[in-house]
Amino acid sequence: MVAFSKIVIAGGGIIGNSVSYYLAKLNIATTVIDPIGIAPAASGKAGGFLARDWSDGSPIGPLQQRSFDLHAQQAEDLGAENIDYRRLVCMAVGCDERAAAVAKPSGKKLEGVEWADINVLGKNMMGGTDTIAQVHPKKLCDAMWKFSQERAGSKLIIGKVVEAIVDDDGSIRGVKLEDGSTVECDALVIACGPWTDATKSWFPPEIGKAIPHMMGVKYHSILIQSPRVLNEAVFFSGHGDPEVYPRPDGDAYITGFPDPAVVVTESPGKEEVRPEVVSRLVDATKKVSSLLGPIPPHTEQACYLPTTNDGIPVIGEIPGVKGAFVGSGHGCWGILNGPATGEAMAELLTEGETKHVDLKLLGVDSPYR
Repeated sequence: MVAFSKIVIAGGGIIGNSVSYYLAKLNIATTVIDPIGIAPAASGKAGGFLARDWSDGSPIGPLQQRSFDLHAQQAEDLGAENIDYRRLVCMAVGCDERAAAVAKPSGKKLEGVEWADINVLGKNMMGGTDTIAQVHPKKLCDAMWKFSQERAGSKLIIGKVVEAIVDDDGSIRGVKLEDGSTVECDALVIACGPWTDATKSWFPPEIGKAIPHMMGVKYHSILIQSPRVLNEAVFFSGHGDPEVYPRPDGDAYITGFPDPAVVVTESPGKEEVRPEVVSRLVDATKKVSSLLGPIPPHTEQACYLPTTNDGIPVIGEIPGVKGAFVGSGHGCWGILNGPATGEAMAELLTEGETKHVDLKLLGVDSPYR
């Protein structure tokens, strides 16, 4: 039974695309509205690192496990080569920041370390191919959106929602855009990432205040083309603790040095890239790898990861209005947890309940909030 017939999704990132994708698998079309387009912000600039069990024992543990498995299924359905999906290993590598000169250690310190080879103090396996994988976020979003269009006839509107139109009986009946136009709908899914806080103004105050406070953590990243394809993601301890995710196309995605969480005022796709942070990433790379260090980055970028006050994503219905839903606040695990969030939201919209992941701890009224 389809509970809603006209579904609008505000936000064209990983969450909005995942919701549209899993509805399209049920032959249900959606209208995605985004100011820029598909994956214009973090979903187009994230690393795409996937870990199945790193949140076990936490409220998002079951979501993460389910989503990791769904990524593997998506790779089969969409083509792993189309979304750069693969399994790999992950190492934690400690580096000596006190070393007076760049030096390669010898012996057992480098055993099992593929490419991180400068001033290494030690290493530890964080996960193997059974629990670690990766995907290219932008390619994944584009592939999901292509499927949604071709399978169900979903549509993209370039625009900015400024108001949720609510009937006298408290039901969603449409949205108003910044240009004054309206789009009719009986369900609205808010998937606006770090800009979710601004959506409170779309509703009457007594409804909008129910949406948990959302901020953004700004991360910079650089991309370096490696001389060869690497197969080992590395989380460094030392030199600012950078993280490096090598991709199957030869790129090495390098990130670190996050800003404090703030209410985001920069526009999607127009995030300022600060040269001093890029320089720190380049410098850190030179201090940990003789392979990657000498190569200048071909891409410098920045994005905001959405986060709630309690660090737990919010997924579920917005109380006080029928047909309003929100999915946001996934932090650094947005790409990982996108598929399971989309699947759960699709189940809510069509069945009124979830089948695979219990959202009680993740909803607007979670006891953790």
